[in-house]
Amino acid sequence: MKENSKNITRRSFIGQTGTVAAGLTILPGSVISGFGHRAPSDKLNIAVIGIGGMGNSNLKAVAPTENVVALCDVDWGYAKKVFAANPNAKPYWDWRKMYDEMGKSIDAVIVATADHSHCIAAASAITMGKHTYVQKPLTHSVYESRLLTKLAAEYKVATQMGNQRSSGEGVNLAIEWIQNGEIGEVKKVEAFTDRPLWPQGLNVPKGEWVPDTLNWDLFIGPARMRPYSSYYTPWNWRGWWDFGTGAFGDMACHIMHPIFKSLKLQYPVKVQGSSTLLLSDCAPNAQMVHLTFPERIAPKGSKIKYPQAEVIWYDGGLQPPKPNGWPAGKSMNISGGCALFHGTKDTLVCGGSNATNDPWLLSGRVPVVPKTERRVEGGKHEMDWVRACKESPESRVMTKSDFSEAGPFNEMVVMGVLAVRLQGLNKELEWNGEKMEFTNIGENETLRICTSNNFTITDGDPRFDIKWTEPINAKQFASEMITHNYREGWSLPDMPAS
Repeated sequence: MKENSKNITRRSFIGQTGTVAAGLTILPGSVISGFGHRAPSDKLNIAVIGIGGMGNSNLKAVAPTENVVALCDVDWGYAKKVFAANPNAKPYWDWRKMYDEMGKSIDAVIVATADHSHCIAAASAITMGKHTYVQKPLTHSVYESRLLTKLAAEYKVATQMGNQRSSGEGVNLAIEWIQNGEIGEVKKVEAFTDRPLWPQGLNVPKGEWVPDTLNWDLFIGPARMRPYSSYYTPWNWRGWWDFGTGAFGDMACHIMHPIFKSLKLQYPVKVQGSSTLLLSDCAPNAQMVHLTFPERIAPKGSKIKYPQAEVIWYDGGLQPPKPNGWPAGKSMNISGGCALFHGTKDTLVCGGSNATNDPWLLSGRVPVVPKTERRVEGGKHEMDWVRACKESPESRVMTKSDFSEAGPFNEMVVMGVLAVRLQGLNKELEWNGEKMEFTNIGENETLRICTSNNFTITDGDPRFDIKWTEPINAKQFASEMITHNYREGWSLPDMPAS
């Protein structure tokens, strides 16, 4: 892959946006301070991959105290202002070339690309011994989540998923109240988001000429090649199955994190998905996912039990029914959604994606409980990761969304996405989390999925032109979504044995 494979060249681009410091020699912190624990004042050398959207927010969070030494993006038009604002960071189209050229100079990597390329960029960084921060959802598939979890443990790097709400006080309080028994046992939780904010339920668009400032081949990365369209990127990729995970994958990582953590959930055992019209390439306008979790063993000294739990998700404008006692006229949509914990003694309401949203009880009571959760100063999620990067593996305090937790949590989220895509089987799916497989899909079961849905009016009469795939082997289809077959030229490290 040639670095400057488009008409715009790095030289001409930098001439317009800034000047990279010539001859700058950058030593990684491990060379300066030695391996292991480092003084908080030591600066990390950080590379950021995907800087046009959330990556720029992550960059701004770490730049005041750390060295941002390299920036990478496949869309230099979208990312132009970010490149210009960071002239001392070396610019790249391709993160693989960046790793080759600057790997020895980099301490840590932030990955904020489209979902489908999170894992490959992050896994490669981890195997190089780089601390890694990855935007949510952590990965695009179940297998990828498991891989990053195991790689992070093997290489002992500091990790963090970019669900910044997990560093906020609201999540701390929700966990403390629930685990202190303030609402009793929880057997049911309902959650929703008002997203998508981007278009979904779309037919595959016609191809367009690729802008000179975009490297389409690099954007596609490990996914299957398709003609470029401005419908796909920037940002709108979230609604396309090959690149994103729809509203569920986007927002569940915020809204469902306190559910996963407070109730000590791991792998669900059953799942059902349903939605508005399901298309083969684009996520539906609205969907519902019903997950069943088995009873969990309560830790010694626990004040509550952890019975079988049902977790139900809604998006696209759908909401659960308002529970008895809900204040008349009050919206349940708190910063993009909320979660309702239905306990045997009370109902806890936990707001959406904003880290400052504090939980509240439907009874109106305000619990006073011991503070058992670690607080992050100012709720600074990225800086919690920076702090962990500078601690030795032996004494490191785990970040608020370390891959050891974020990995299994993300497996739950992306498996729920699969339930929506497999809804044509018309049954509750049984899931073996350890083996990463659905256990009740037969070898010969098939399903058909709508490929396009066109509507016209002719002489006042509605006409529908709906096209479907040929019958698809459901077991093979599920297996590919769980693991992903990467495009030629792109591959992941092997899964660690333990």
